[in-house]
Amino acid sequence: MAAAAARPVELGFAESAPAWRLRSEQFPSKVGGRPAWLGAAGLPGPRALACALCGRPLSFLLQVYAPLPGRADAFHRGIFLFCCREPPCCAGLRVFRNQLPRKNDFYSYEPPSENPPPETGESVCLQLKSGAHLCRVCGCLGPKTCSRCHKAYYCSKEHQTLDWRLGHKQTCAQPDHFDHIIPDHNFLFPEFEIVIETEEEIMPEVVEKEDYSEITGSMGEALEEELDSMAKHESREDTIFQKFKTQIALEPEQILRYGRGIAPIWISGENIPQEKDIPDCPCGAKRILEFQFSDTVC
Repeated sequence: MAAAAARPVELGFAESAPAWRLRSEQFPSKVGGRPAWLGAAGLPGPRALACALCGRPLSFLLQVYAPLPGRADAFHRGIFLFCCREPPCCAGLRVFRNQLPRKNDFYSYEPPSENPPPETGESVCLQLKSGAHLCRVCGCLGPKTCSRCHKAYYCSKEHQTLDWRLGHKQTCAQPDHFDHIIPDHNFLFPEFEIVIETEEEIMPEVVEKEDYSEITGSMGEALEEELDSMAKHESREDTIFQKFKTQIALEPEQILRYGRGIAPIWISGENIPQEKDIPDCPCGAKRILEFQFSDTVC
């Protein structure tokens, strides 16, 4: 892995938010619900969003708004993470990027308003500003349509069947109304906004040393010697896990750590990749870490 740059880490916390704040025009970072795509260009199709193991459609897990300073083509940039929820897979992680320049055909050149729009209803938007239709179940590209009403779009036969069973069978004959009646398909993760804050500059070593001093100062020299002896024999695995716990304990509610080029914090010494294990980008450049998320988000 390319050398990590020393730069502030941004932490993400899941918080409830009104529906309008999680729409595409607000450029949100969020967990769950349907993806808030920026535009149609480069969106993954059904084949790219199928689990490599079981073949079922992947579920949208989270997205991070991550523009690249100095890159006009990535003034608006979102990173989208999908996973398979079907046992025994429960894996199949896949990441996609969706980006636009500041001047584009879909959004204002100016930053979005912090005030709610006049219409703040809970209706689900199933069509991008570019005109592309989205699947009623998952919110991804929907190239298939209902053969009866030709108004409902789907990414796959599986999601069309699921929607038919859970409500579209009744609303198919009323195409003017069903866009606002999206049943709970039990396919999406619960939706929350990811609120970003900069990590406090507290070094784990300082915290460990302060805690250690409190323990040894209150328990006497004999116990201090015993603890020193135990520490010398501490395994590398324990060291890595303790470092992870110490770092996370500073902000235990965090679900995301973001920063291009930051160093990951490992929970275990097993399966840590070496630089040679990480394939280069198709452009030939070395890949760097951009974000790390906690499995508690699932």
